[in-house]
Amino acid sequence: MRRLAAAVAAVVLASLAACSDDKTSAPAPVAWTKVDVGAEPVVLTEYGDQLLVGLRDRGAKVVPQLVVLHNDQRQKVAVKPSPTSPYAFEAIWYSIAYDGKQLLALGGASGGAHSNTRWTVWTGTIDGGLIERPQEFNTFGGQTAGGLYSVIITPSGRALLGSWGGVETGNDGAVWLPQGDAKWIRQDPAKTALQSTPSLLVGPSYGTALGDSIILVGSQVRLAPNVVAQEAAVWRSTKLNQGWSRIALPDPGNRSQAISATCTTYCLISGYVDGQLALWQLDKDGTAKRLTGVPSIPVGDKDKLPPPIVDGDRIVQVVAQDNKVKVVSGRDGSWTVQNSTGDAEGPVTDAAITKDRKLYLIAGTNLWQSTLS
Repeated sequence: MRRLAAAVAAVVLASLAACSDDKTSAPAPVAWTKVDVGAEPVVLTEYGDQLLVGLRDRGAKVVPQLVVLHNDQRQKVAVKPSPTSPYAFEAIWYSIAYDGKQLLALGGASGGAHSNTRWTVWTGTIDGGLIERPQEFNTFGGQTAGGLYSVIITPSGRALLGSWGGVETGNDGAVWLPQGDAKWIRQDPAKTALQSTPSLLVGPSYGTALGDSIILVGSQVRLAPNVVAQEAAVWRSTKLNQGWSRIALPDPGNRSQAISATCTTYCLISGYVDGQLALWQLDKDGTAKRLTGVPSIPVGDKDKLPPPIVDGDRIVQVVAQDNKVKVVSGRDGSWTVQNSTGDAEGPVTDAAITKDRKLYLIAGTNLWQSTLS
């Protein structure tokens, strides 16, 4: 009996030791600090060690606001709507681009008999302020109007990105290019990869830049007798609105969607496959692969995924599960999931990292900051 009791005790002690080891080897949670920016943050844009925070100040005469965080300093950028454009005063930022010199921003506010989004375009500089550039109604409105989602600045020029009623069917991908500084012209997508056909509906929903190229991500829907297949896809130009091609992302499962992307010398794309988090890599030569071993975290149609972050040779993806912020980091085939401490919770809508490796996140209605280890 003594030998049996000793054996049982040894097993129990070994189990306790194993549990203790598991606890000590678990990844440390990420600590977030709330950053007071004076109003509700809605979009982030980083450039070097600067972070631009697009705000929504519900109580102000001009609802859209913009601040720049640089080290310990905060600079408020003047936001100047046109007196003849009432929807500009209540716009919510959808996208802000900055190349170190010029600013380009897209705002939207619901209005009219059908509560459609009334889009506003803004240009300017940090010191000179953001100035609204009113457009003719048919620039973004009308019976075949679609939606807008991103603005970009490339070395070859600027663009607004969205969708429009199809030349042939469904919606087409849409690109607006500037004519001067104040007027935007929608480009014709006919006979390009941005055009929907009866057998293939295009659905880009997020845009960014890779050098001179525009990168759009979303999904394509293949239609055939007894077939309706939604697959994550990328649309890429060679230079601004020229040379469009479509790339179906590999290993799409039964249903998939690309939601956001970040491009440096290559592109990282985040989305879902069959309701679970998925990440893809797109190289400059157009080769795409789905990254392996990504942790199983539920992501659905209504969930937002901030663009993935490149931190040296490491990938960082922030995601919310049951309103709890999780940080997924690693590289192809090897990943770590960290929980969060503090009060950072709620839907995550945007994230950015500055040159000094400060990681910023919009979760719920607040801006949070952490430093990557």
